[in-house]
Order: sequence, then structure tokens, then C-alpha cells
Amino acid sequence: MFAEVLVLVQFLFSAIVGIYFFTLLKKQQNTKSAVIKNSKEELAKLRKLRSISLTKPLNEETRPSSFDEIVGQEDGILALRTLLCSRNPQHIIIYGPPGVGKTAAARIALKEAVNSPFSPFSQDAKFIETDATTMRFDERSIADPLIGSVHDPIYQGAGAYGQAGIPQPKPGAVTKAHGGVLFIDEIGELHPIQLNKLLKVLEDRKVFLESAYYSPDDKNIPPHIHDIFKNGLPADFRLIGATTRSPEEIPPAIRSRCAEVFFKPLTMEDIRKIAQNAARKCGVPCEEECFDLIANYAQNGREAVNMIQSAFSLAMLKGRMKITKPDIEWVIETGRYSPRIIKKTRGNMQIGVVNALAVAGHSAGLMTEIEVLAKPAPSKKGSVKISGLIEKEELETKNRKLTRTSTAKSSFDNCLTVLKYKFNVDIESYDICINFPGGMPVDGPSAGISMFCALYSAIFNLPVSDTVAMTGEITINGNIKAVGGVVSKICAAIESGVKVIYIPKENYQEKFKEYKAKIVPVSNVFELIPQVFSNNLNAIIGECKFGNDDVISASGA
Repeated sequence: MFAEVLVLVQFLFSAIVGIYFFTLLKKQQNTKSAVIKNSKEELAKLRKLRSISLTKPLNEETRPSSFDEIVGQEDGILALRTLLCSRNPQHIIIYGPPGVGKTAAARIALKEAVNSPFSPFSQDAKFIETDATTMRFDERSIADPLIGSVHDPIYQGAGAYGQAGIPQPKPGAVTKAHGGVLFIDEIGELHPIQLNKLLKVLEDRKVFLESAYYSPDDKNIPPHIHDIFKNGLPADFRLIGATTRSPEEIPPAIRSRCAEVFFKPLTMEDIRKIAQNAARKCGVPCEEECFDLIANYAQNGREAVNMIQSAFSLAMLKGRMKITKPDIEWVIETGRYSPRIIKKTRGNMQIGVVNALAVAGHSAGLMTEIEVLAKPAPSKKGSVKISGLIEKEELETKNRKLTRTSTAKSSFDNCLTVLKYKFNVDIESYDICINFPGGMPVDGPSAGISMFCALYSAIFNLPVSDTVAMTGEITINGNIKAVGGVVSKICAAIESGVKVIYIPKENYQEKFKEYKAKIVPVSNVFELIPQVFSNNLNAIIGECKFGNDDVISASGA
């Protein structure tokens, strides 16, 4: 009897276990069938999505494929090629406004480098392109798409390795770029923690990862993971960072490890060429007046291409296959484009008005006027009025804030000092008004010699040609010191029609001889004045003596 009960219990137990596993197997089969079915549906959707494609945007169609197609950046491209296409390529930061070809130039530079016989880049060198504004990471080190991270077993989705308690290294962009180029757009936007990690990678040329779940004595961990934790992930690449910021805004630590290349803003002629290339690639005729309008309103290459594309679409809506001037005017109006403000010379002679050269924005050259009125003051109680000039500036440190006279205001004071002590001008006998028109406050010392010549012209009633422009800092002894951005300033002056440009002797380069204007280096105002006022000086100036203690005598104001 007992044996029969035992057999019955065993049979029931076996039946229950069998039913359980049968149910589990059926459930797995149903789940697997559901997964397969769902996967087929998703694959069908994916194939359908991939079968749909629109025409390429014109910006993509006109993207440069060779250096010849990048307009207006000859010096920047040569510098980029020199630094990257050599036996020992360097890390690089490219500065410049948007839409001037920084990314395209970097991509083309690598293509040229791999074909160089002495380049260390192989034919399959990768160009990994990232954007610092989207290169987000988790401060808990769970994920870092730039440097790489470790997927620990506790994380969701760790898979079979996670169930076995094995940490999984995940390579970042620096490892994916191994043997090639890592391009980081807007590199100035990188998080400080990522930037510091990147600097370490640049030095070590490898990435070391850490995990609390890793033990070098754990034999369950695969050999390749032991190798990664012991020797690091390879990350021997060349960094090319691009930014629209100025060099002063980029951390010195990254700047010190990179060579710097500067792409300049596009001129009107550059924009015109880009618009013509876009129209040609579109295969659509375009009136010549359209290119002049685009050149006057577009600030970069992307805007020029977008204007052509919008105008072409408008023309097609109206049943035409040709872009006309009214089409471009409509695009300009609806797009709220602003015209370029470029002062053009007319060959006029004016008293107290001198062209000064400056730098604005992304190292863009700018020419502006400085105008001065000087009239004899009653009872020799003169006054000085200044407008359009920054007079004070604040310097803020961690512990204190300092206020000082601006460098532009100091330059103006230096001009008055030189006139008084070197040219025997009784400044107190004049009511002087100086103005910087344009609505943009002027700062920096580079307008020094322009202010001096404008003051000299107004006091001695001598006209200055508007085909002359100048830049340079002035000292209280009349010396002219070097300033920044001279090449950009010269280009802006030439574009405005200037024929003669005076610059500090310390800034002069031999290549200036090839420019379309006469570039004259000067070391002090005693050299400058006779040249600027060469047709009028005999009436008012005696002997010109050089030296800090000498005085130029002037009479007959």
C-alpha cells in the first residue's frame, strides 16, 4: 500500500514538473515567436524608411571636395596642410566664423595627408567628426562618448558579461579615431572635466579606464578585458578642433598643445564666387546682378548657398527656370538679411578725418573714420570732448575688481602729449572734439596713430585723403608700436578701396609687397607725418628732428 502511494506521489510530482516545463517552453516559444514577428515588422518599417529619400540639400551638393573649392582661405589652408600633411603632424585648432569651410578643409587635409609618401597616416585612417555641444557625458562615469567608459555589471542591459560579474569597457571617440583624425567642432564648448580628460589622452596617446568591479586576479574575466585595464585602449590620433570663439576664450591648457590656424571672414568677392558655384551646380541660370546682391547681404558661404536655393525654388513656383534680381530681393526681405557695412573711398580730401583700421568679431578687419574738430578757444581755456570711445574698463580677478582708463583713451592722451611736447602745440588753446562714428564703442590702442593724424589735420588745417588708412599704437615719445590683426585690417582697407596703408614697422612682412595697396612701415610719428601730409607740410613745418628729446617746430596753423 505504501509503495503504491509513493508511486502515485512520484507520478503526480513528475506530471507537475512536466506541466511546468511544458508551460515554460511554450511561453518561451510564444515569446520567441512574438519577438520574431515584431522584428520582421520593424525590419519592414526600416526598409520602407530607407527606400524613401529626398533630393540632397544644395549645401550638401556644393560641399567642397578639394582645396580649390574652398574660397578665400588660401593662407589658412596652407597652414593646415603644413601642420597635418607632414612627417610629424600636429594637433590643431582652427579659428573662424561659421560657414567659411573649417570642417571641409580638415576633412580634405586628411585625404591629402594619407597620400603623402612620408605621412604616418595609413590609407584607411579615419576621420571621426564630433560636436562638443552634443558630446554629453555622465559625471558618474556611466557614459562618456568622447573618452570612453566602463559598463559595470550593475547597469541595466549588461547582458551575459553582467550576469558573470564582468565589467565591459566601451571605447569613445578618441579610440575610434586611433590612427586618424578626431575632429571636434565648437571645441570651446567642451565640459571642463572632458577637456581635462582629453588633455591626458593627448599626452598618453591611450585611455586608461577604471572599475570597482575589475580585479586582475579574476580568472573569469576574458583576456582582452584584462589587457584593456592593464595597458589601456589605444588613442593615438591627431586632434583638429574648430571654434567660432576667439583664442582668448579657449583654455590655455588646450591651446598650448595645439598649433593654431585662422580662417578669415569671407569678402564680398569670396561670397560672389560661392554663389556663382552654387548656381552652376544647381544648373540654373542667374542674372549677374543677383550675385552682387548676394555678395552684399550674405555673411558666409552657407547663407549665400541658401539664398540661391530659396531664390531657385521661388523661380520654379512662378514657372521659371532662371533666377532674377526680384527673386533675390524677395529672399533678402523675407530672410531679414542685413547688408554689409563697408566704407568705400572716393578720393576725397578732408580736414580732421582719418581712416582707422580695427578688428571686430572673428578677426574680421574693419575700417572706420575718426573725425576731429579743433578751434581756437577764448582766453586759452580749451576743452576736450570725446564720443564713441570707451573711456574706462574693468578687470575682474578672483579676489578683486580693478577699474582703469581704457587703452583707447590712454592712446588719445598720448596723442595730446606728443603734440604738446614734441610739436610745440599749445593744446590748452584749442577746443577739441573727437568722434568715432558708427555706434560701436572703440577700444584698444591700435587707433593711436589715426587719432594723432586726425588731431594734427584739424589743428593745422591740413586735409587727408580718404584713400589713406593706418593702424598702430602711439607712445608719449611718438614711437609707433606693433598691434594685432594687421593682415585682416589691411584686407579690409583694400576691399574699401584704400591705396596707401601705414602700419607699425614691427608688423611689416615681405608678403605685403604683393598686396594691391602700398603698405608703408613706420616706426614713429616723425616718419609718418611728412608722408601723410607730404603736399602741405612746407607751409607749416620747419626742420624735422628725430629723437625722444627733439621737437618738430610748427607754425601757421
